[in-house]
Amino acid sequence: MKTIFWNVDTQYDFMRAYGKLYVQGAESIEGNLEILTKLAEKENIQVVNTADWHTEKTEEISNNPDFIKTFPRHCMNGTPGAEYVPVTIPQKPYKIRWWQKSFDEKEVANSRNIILYKDKFDVFTGTPHADSVLRIIKPERAIVYGVATNVCVDCAVTGLLERKVEVYVPLDAIKELPNLPLHEVLDRWKGMGAKLIKTSEVEKYIA
Repeated sequence: MKTIFWNVDTQYDFMRAYGKLYVQGAESIEGNLEILTKLAEKENIQVVNTADWHTEKTEEISNNPDFIKTFPRHCMNGTPGAEYVPVTIPQKPYKIRWWQKSFDEKEVANSRNIILYKDKFDVFTGTPHADSVLRIIKPERAIVYGVATNVCVDCAVTGLLERKVEVYVPLDAIKELPNLPLHEVLDRWKGMGAKLIKTSEVEKYIA
C-alpha cells in the first residue's frame, strides 16, 4: 500500500508554553515526532505537513474566543509562532498557500515534503487545495500525528477516512486541548475504522 505521513500543525504557537495557543504538554510528544520525521526521511516517505497561517480576517480568530469554534490570535501569517518546531521542520518542502489560485502538480507528485497552509482548523475546508493534493498523491494509508488531537488532528483523521484513506494514529505522537472531549473523539475514530497505535509500531505499516 502507498503510505504517506500527515504532520498536523506542529508549530511553535501550539507546541511551546510561550505560544499563543499552547497545547498543554505538547513538548512531551516531541521525541516521537522526531522519530517519525527521521523515519520518513530514512524511508523516503512523502509527508503532507499542514500549518495554520492566519490573517486578521480569519473567521476562527476572536477577541472573545469560546475555544471550540473560535480561538485567540495564533499562527498569524509570517510570525515566528507559525513556524514548525525543529523536530518536524520539513526539508525542501513544496509550499501551497491557501490563497493561491493554483499549484504545480508535478511538484506535488515529486516533492517528499509538501506544506499545506490553511486558514481554518479543518485542512479540508481551510485550503481549497487539500483534495487536489490527495488526488495527485493517491495515498492508500496515512500515518497522522501532531496537534491538537481534538481539533485539527480530528479534522485530518476524519477527513482522510471520509476520503477512503486508511488511517493509523500513533497516540503517543498527538496531544489534546484539555477543554474539549477526548475519549469520544478517539471512539469516533475507531468507529470509522482508524487504527490507534504507538510510534514504535509505525515502521511495520510503511511497507
